[in-house]
Amino acid sequence: MTTRHAWRQVLAITLMNFRSVPQRLGTATVAVVGIGGVVAVLVAALSMSEGFRAAMALSGSDDVGIVLRGGSADELSSGLSLDAVKYVMDAPSIVQGPNGPLVSPELYVIVDVPMRSTGTQANVPFRGVGPNAPRIRHAFRIIEGRPFERGMNEVIVGRGAALQFGGLQVGRTVSFGGSPWLVTGIFEDGGSVSESEIWTDAMVLQGAYNRGTSYQSVRVRLPGPGQMASLARHLKGDPRFNMTVRTEKEFLAGQSRVLIAIVQTVGILISVAMGVGAVFAALNTMYAAVASRTREIATLRALGFGAAAVVASVLAEAMLLGLLGGILGSILAYFSFNGFRASTLNFQSFSQITFAFTVTPALMLAGIAYALLLGLIGGLLPGLRAARMPVIQGLREL
Repeated sequence: MTTRHAWRQVLAITLMNFRSVPQRLGTATVAVVGIGGVVAVLVAALSMSEGFRAAMALSGSDDVGIVLRGGSADELSSGLSLDAVKYVMDAPSIVQGPNGPLVSPELYVIVDVPMRSTGTQANVPFRGVGPNAPRIRHAFRIIEGRPFERGMNEVIVGRGAALQFGGLQVGRTVSFGGSPWLVTGIFEDGGSVSESEIWTDAMVLQGAYNRGTSYQSVRVRLPGPGQMASLARHLKGDPRFNMTVRTEKEFLAGQSRVLIAIVQTVGILISVAMGVGAVFAALNTMYAAVASRTREIATLRALGFGAAAVVASVLAEAMLLGLLGGILGSILAYFSFNGFRASTLNFQSFSQITFAFTVTPALMLAGIAYALLLGLIGGLLPGLRAARMPVIQGLREL
């Protein structure tokens, strides 16, 4: 048998199978819905990690450096004296603004704020920033109210924090560290992790939490990407200070790596477990299809159609059901989760980070590919059974 003739046989039997699908609409629908549900869960879980990754990536810039105490993996474990901060500000490689170098000495504490959805307390970063903090963040802008006044117990709240946590509306007074704080504005920063935070004047936060004149980090604006070497050399120039610098992008990538790995692993494990059930639904559907067409398949075999053509036709039908389920699940995940805002715990800082689920075309294609795989597995055994059935036995079936 020539290859061309074999493909004609596959096409003929496959088209015959497709035309008979309406006769098995009930079982076919169960398979499609089952696979669609698995794909929706997979895409939703991966869109959570993608949204978190995007929030952290949007926060990171190659032309912004974060100076920490040497050996510190995060801001909470870092500590810088006022003299160290002044030494950083003297570095010649920092971009100069209208009022001096674009430097923001910062510190933050964790405060308890109730979740809007449940009322339970959540850890929210309360960050003290320097006057140049908005100029260092590329997409910072006030979208409601006004900036806080320096030297006053006033705060501005990130858009994500205002949406996820209660009592942070403009004009409200909140209590942190035993002191009242007036919410004067809401800001956004291009969807970055900064939108999960509450900001105030760093010097006011130092006094409220008895931090003296210490800071935890210094953000600096560099002349451009790849311009950090000069600053790193400057930091090593004084043996009194033990400081290190990383780009903001590199720093935040390290902060998010653990959580992204956990979310992706859990999502894949759940989808694999659910996929077993979807495979059984596909198996049931395709076994029913083979059983209802036993005499038809035997007749085709008697007329000279090969066993490979029979197997290929059953697999094609199963993968069609998988394709429909994959498309259904991807669309369901997109309209249900894309843009949905949530918050999760950052294991590095033990604080909540708000982000938006992000269903990308790549995730939808991955879901459809997974659905095709489930369809292929679900159709393999029924296809082999149909091909191995003795022709005489099939012709005797009623």
